Amino acid sequence: MSSNVNTRELILETLLLIDEAGEPSHIALGNVLAKYQFLPRTERAFITRVCEGTLEYRLRLDYILDHFSSVPTEKMKPVIREILRSAVYQMEYMDHVPDSAVCNEAVALTQRKGFYHLKGFVNGVLRTVARERKNLVWPDRKDNLCKALSIQYSMPEFLISGWFREYGADLTEQMLIDFLSPRKLTVRFRTNRASEEEIMESLQAQGVTVSKAPYLSFAYTLSGIDHLYALDAFSRGWIAVQDISSMLVGSIAAPQKGDHILDLCAAPGGKSLLLGDLMDGYGMVEARDLSEYKVGLIEDNIARLEVINVQTKVQDATVFDVDAELGWDIVLADVPCSGYGVIGRKPEIKYRANANRQSELVDLQRRILSRAAEYVRPRGVLIYSTCTIAREENEENRQWILEHFPFVPESLNPYLPKELIGETTSEGYLQLLPGIHETDGFFMARFRRK
Repeated sequence: MSSNVNTRELILETLLLIDEAGEPSHIALGNVLAKYQFLPRTERAFITRVCEGTLEYRLRLDYILDHFSSVPTEKMKPVIREILRSAVYQMEYMDHVPDSAVCNEAVALTQRKGFYHLKGFVNGVLRTVARERKNLVWPDRKDNLCKALSIQYSMPEFLISGWFREYGADLTEQMLIDFLSPRKLTVRFRTNRASEEEIMESLQAQGVTVSKAPYLSFAYTLSGIDHLYALDAFSRGWIAVQDISSMLVGSIAAPQKGDHILDLCAAPGGKSLLLGDLMDGYGMVEARDLSEYKVGLIEDNIARLEVINVQTKVQDATVFDVDAELGWDIVLADVPCSGYGVIGRKPEIKYRANANRQSELVDLQRRILSRAAEYVRPRGVLIYSTCTIAREENEENRQWILEHFPFVPESLNPYLPKELIGETTSEGYLQLLPGIHETDGFFMARFRRK
């Protein structure tokens, strides 16, 4: 490890930010990696792997600890809990790190953080885990499948039981497997700024491996990246980081040159910027969000990509804007949601989920949709999307729109690749599922105002 930076202490601080302070994992980890980008690539990869893995497998790690610790994990001091979780993750999933080294580093970190009196406890628990964990009895699938899957894939039981009802056990397990699979970095090539060949050559010249992504001609996956911000193609605005599911929302919106488009919950601006590019610089997209901070994220991306037909506005999407009434060709409502479809990228979502919060989200979504419906001009288009797989936030909200506002569903088939066309797409909506489709979990629906 680097002589001036203790990487395990950085891991601990990052995990505490996520678990105790409620920081989103991609932001907490991203900030650490940006601050310490001078570290060797191997050390940054180690920080990333241990942070992400400890978070992804938290329930499974706690199950192990609770069998070998005299103090349940929920009763432990937060610092000690995260030291033990990250140590057990290394024992279970990182064979190149000897168990003895993991124990020694954890004890040293315990003392370094001022818990000298607990270093014996940490040492004892980890030595026992190292010695006995191979004999641990796991929940039996035959006795309680929901419990067994919860521990195996580190997913709360109440989420699994809900997905059992909606999707069945087999499909649910496919999604659980996918949530723990490595995520690919997906970008779209902005061929209005440079040709596909130029972008490809630029990336490959800097050692990046480029592969074609599914479904969309302008979508690619990148690997072998050291610093994203150091890529010429990124700094020149030739590529934009965006998941395929998010790109598909722009595709089904299908803007025409000259359209006026309103994006109500736009930060950090990926869909707004794609819509602007799809109009080839013509028309106008107004990208709104709730706070100056969120709108600032959009403006940063507008500046980097040098998009000329996207403007911003700070606006609460639940508050009626009389100046926007019946004024827009396309209104995009990509609303705040439970986020269950992107658990593979933001695993803390699964630990913060609860039924009450989901009910509150549906209420918020419908308040936003009520406003969105009022902004679409006659014969204009409303696009509704979420990054979740919860039926009450998706299909049930779609039906609510049709029952309460003067809209009719419009087929998605003209705007989708043939691999995604199915029974529901002709009815105007698509539910993408992790493990079934090569994307995050996402819902999208298209409506035409009467």
